[in-house]
Amino acid sequence: MTHFSIGISGMTCASCTNRIERALQQLPAVNQVSVNLVTELATVDGTSDLTLSELQQAVEAAGYQVSTQSINLDISGMSCASCAARIETALKAVSGVQNASVNLVTERASIQVVKGLPVATLIAAIQQAGYAASQTAFNSSMSASPSKTVKRFPDWWPVFVAALLSLPMVLGMLLGMLGMDWMIPAWLQFLLATPVQFWLGARFYRAGWGALKAGTANMDVLVALGTSAAYGLSLYLWFSASQGQMPHLYFEASSVVITLVLLGKWLEQRAKRQTITAITALQALRPTTARILRDGSEIEILIDQIQRGDDVIVKAGERIPVDGEVIEGHSQVDESMLTGESLPVEKGIGDHVTGGAINAEGLLLIRTMAVGNDTMLAQMIRLVEDAQAGKAPIQRLVDQVSQVFVPVVLVIALITLMAWWGLSGDLELAIINAVAVLVIACPCALGLATPTAIMVGTGMAAQHGILIKDAQSLETAHRVKLVAFDKTGTLTIGQPDVVAIEAVDGQHDMLLQLIASLQAGSDHPLAKAVSTVAKRDHLQLQSVQNLQTLAGRGLSAEINTQTYLLGNNRLMQEQNVNLEALIARSIQLEQQGRTVSWLATAQESRLLGLIAFGDQIKPSAASAVAKLQRMGIKAAMLTGDNAGAANLVAQALSIDIVQAGLLPAEKVGYIQSLKKQHEVVAMVGDGLNDAPALAAADVGIAMSTGTDVAMHTAGITLMRGDPSLVADAIDLSKLTYHKIQQNLFWAFIYNVIAIPLAALGFLSPMIAGAAMAVSSVSVVLNSLMLRRWRATR
Repeated sequence: MTHFSIGISGMTCASCTNRIERALQQLPAVNQVSVNLVTELATVDGTSDLTLSELQQAVEAAGYQVSTQSINLDISGMSCASCAARIETALKAVSGVQNASVNLVTERASIQVVKGLPVATLIAAIQQAGYAASQTAFNSSMSASPSKTVKRFPDWWPVFVAALLSLPMVLGMLLGMLGMDWMIPAWLQFLLATPVQFWLGARFYRAGWGALKAGTANMDVLVALGTSAAYGLSLYLWFSASQGQMPHLYFEASSVVITLVLLGKWLEQRAKRQTITAITALQALRPTTARILRDGSEIEILIDQIQRGDDVIVKAGERIPVDGEVIEGHSQVDESMLTGESLPVEKGIGDHVTGGAINAEGLLLIRTMAVGNDTMLAQMIRLVEDAQAGKAPIQRLVDQVSQVFVPVVLVIALITLMAWWGLSGDLELAIINAVAVLVIACPCALGLATPTAIMVGTGMAAQHGILIKDAQSLETAHRVKLVAFDKTGTLTIGQPDVVAIEAVDGQHDMLLQLIASLQAGSDHPLAKAVSTVAKRDHLQLQSVQNLQTLAGRGLSAEINTQTYLLGNNRLMQEQNVNLEALIARSIQLEQQGRTVSWLATAQESRLLGLIAFGDQIKPSAASAVAKLQRMGIKAAMLTGDNAGAANLVAQALSIDIVQAGLLPAEKVGYIQSLKKQHEVVAMVGDGLNDAPALAAADVGIAMSTGTDVAMHTAGITLMRGDPSLVADAIDLSKLTYHKIQQNLFWAFIYNVIAIPLAALGFLSPMIAGAAMAVSSVSVVLNSLMLRRWRATR
């Protein structure tokens, strides 16, 4: 019997559950089905022939979708890129797995599966491939600090012990090279080499045997085979030697190779830990406790016990533990680790603060609005983790090479053995050269080339206020030829002021009262500007019914049975409203760069008046556009605003291309036409209406000062509303991509040159082992050079 529990989306009523049950019951291997509308789960029992993919096809054929979920697994036992590729193949073969990505650096698998697929099934698939796995602890991203396992001995002890045991044998070899005939006895070499081979080197046998049982091979197989051959050859030469004769043994070769590989792994792990400093730094921003005000008393509780609505007390010098709103106090807040902004930000009553920032001066009382995984800090950590776990498109080539690398090396080693033995008749020399081939060939450098650069690049971006959602966005950004900006809130401050109110009948206060009533409760910047003026003039707002938002045009609503229209020229034209009474004034305002909105009645299409808004250009906007142009990247501006306001901003910023009066759908179309002309296009925006264009662009860049929809749609989020970060993101993308190219070049060229040299007998096993260790470490160190990058100012 087989049991499945799968999630289903799209159900709305009981008839949906009946339809799905009938569809599933038609499968021959299904015995019993139960679909729950509340939990949105289908429970299916069937024969052993039943598969999850069959159930998914049946559900989709019935017109519904099987829900998916993401599962993260920690993996141990990987040693090279071929290991990661092998685990991915094993996971993708599991029924119900839609995608799997394994990161060699973080030793973690990110898997997209059909909801309901047991984690144990995924772990079993990894174990069958020869590796160990466990589910990543829930909420690990929000741990106060990186978990530390208490170890009895330091990480370097195997390297130290192996070097200590190998040193006497190496000393004899070095003295021989200097012309001094001294070598320790064979029995002592045997005693020194055996613990190195089978105790300290046991990890290679275990991992290699696991891979062979799974029908594959990895770097551990190469090391185990190579060192075992050298060790076994030494035993043969020792026992077959004549009485009193001291044969040349290779115990030192096998011991030194294992020592060097262990040293390389230790150095590699140390270097890899430095690539995740961004995650470590972000995790350290979250305090473990907080003081809250309850029933007039101040109490200290654990951070996980804070609830929405709690009032949190933050003293000067302390980290803010939650996302919230200041309800008492005034201070300067250091948000540098979150936004990359070095200067403190002034915060007062009504201002929003973010968990992880430092309260620099006064006492603040903060009303909690988000805790745990809902905070901005938690979202930042998840975004960085997801980007570091993902794979850049260039990694596909590496994966393809890694899958065949080890088998090809084994064939080359066998050919080397047979060729040298056949041509020279010297089996000893043939084995040593074959061992050199096995030892020097290492796919580690290939596997580390891309993920280490991605991890350092995304980490550096996060430290400078640039959040990169996925590796593909980071890689694609380096090819951007044109950046299209939204205007309001992106290039301008986005906090417009009311600069003019013109009523057809001269009753300006009545006109303002109607407009403020229609926009009451709206978060739109123009609505807030109207609300500010209405409060200043102490206007009494009226009740509004049947409010409808008209995308890209404005809104309509009823006040006292009268339907009003508030919006732009397009809306007035669609409703046949005659604008002649104020058209001259509107043209004058638009030529001054003002944004004009009209108010009219819907029934009579009668114009009541206009209201005009002015906005200021962000101080950094001009330098942001100039930086892009110096990089050879064109700048465009796509806005729903009028042509006068758009052209005024474009002229001030020297923008190359301007398109005004665009609806959200028209922005998408214009982005698509720009992509045909300029190859790779990035879109920068902050509003809800920018989301479609952000998705249509090759690279979407959202301002965190904008809407959540824009940030979720974009591949890159700027943690402060500074457009100059756009050029920094592209610059960092270019540098990261160059590091990936350098890493891959050296990894490929190393193997292309080193393997033939070893096969031709120019490299000894010890030199080969050292070269293998150096290749992996050099790739990681080259990636760490990215940490020297600094944003331009």
